[in-house]
Amino acid sequence: MTSAMLYVIEYELHGESKSFIIRADMMNNAEAWHWASCDAGLGRIPKFGREKVKKVTRSVAEQFGITNVRWRPSGQEPFKPADYIPPGY
Repeated sequence: MTSAMLYVIEYELHGESKSFIIRADMMNNAEAWHWASCDAGLGRIPKFGREKVKKVTRSVAEQFGITNVRWRPSGQEPFKPADYIPPGY
């Protein structure tokens, strides 16, 4: 049985807040920066679980506008949805 957990990763891409949930065996700051880069379209997601891919580092991610990467286990704080603003307003 796997020890994978759900993690929430929050980051900013060119000043716009983004967040997503990912299932992973372990999480640390380096992993969070890599997965934020993948979510932003910069990093490469492995096709197979055991495939080795080069991780995107914090310095490379920052060059492409990714900043303020934070992560936490899912469920640690209550969900607070952002106010909905319809497109065009």
